[in-house]
Amino acid sequence: MVVSRGVRHTPGIRATATVRRMAPWPAFVVAGIALGTLTGLFGVGGSSIATPLLAVLGVPPLLAVASPLPATIPSALAAATPYLHRHEARPRAAAWTLMGGIPAAIVGALLSKAVGGPALLVASGVALMIVGLRVLRPIEERVRVAGAARRKDRPLLVGVAGGVGLFTGLLANGGGFLLVPMYLLLFGLDMREASGTSLLVIAALAVPTLATHWWLGHIDWAVAAAFALGSVPASAVSGRMAHRVTGRALRHGFGWFLIGSGAAFIAYRLLAS
Repeated sequence: MVVSRGVRHTPGIRATATVRRMAPWPAFVVAGIALGTLTGLFGVGGSSIATPLLAVLGVPPLLAVASPLPATIPSALAAATPYLHRHEARPRAAAWTLMGGIPAAIVGALLSKAVGGPALLVASGVALMIVGLRVLRPIEERVRVAGAARRKDRPLLVGVAGGVGLFTGLLANGGGFLLVPMYLLLFGLDMREASGTSLLVIAALAVPTLATHWWLGHIDWAVAAAFALGSVPASAVSGRMAHRVTGRALRHGFGWFLIGSGAAFIAYRLLAS
């Protein structure tokens, strides 16, 4: 059995219909398990590597960008639960982040069709590698103290979140691969706090991004369902596992995850061109 698709655009957009053979549906479940595990461990939505992974499995570029989104919301909520129980998430910081992130995410999603899937994959790869290299470097105490003071500057937090939201909408991403470094490097949270707060933002930020890409016809719902079947339970389990790992080890693992993901994005585009 293979997953195939018919692309159906919403009213106001010219309808086209194409069919493309993809990998068998269990492959998308396995991909969901892998991405759900990353969601719970690192506080990322998983879409940061879901896009090239789905592309390898035969999903066209723009659909590969947006189809992980329906699984992002329940996965992030499942993973956030243990962080909330341990008071390792900052709901207030998440709320201010959303004030800037939600409108910018909608704008980014609307712009994504003009930018195009292949360009988005390359942009993702470059951003991931740069951020990953910085996350691997030690975060000094003075950086944390300055970040804690900076976190009280609400307009700054909203403005930076707007930049993250714009990129989130463009890449149809939960935003965690930028949110976690933002909280770590700019606003003084430790790795667990950054992950837990990121998950709260991801769950909310994915809603307008999902709605916009759904309206644009960028989601393959058969792929999305198979992906969610693996990612939601995996994120719930890995969210609990994360608390058995030291914060420093999580941060280093997250840095290498970003670098590896970025390299995979760029390699995929070079091989596909």
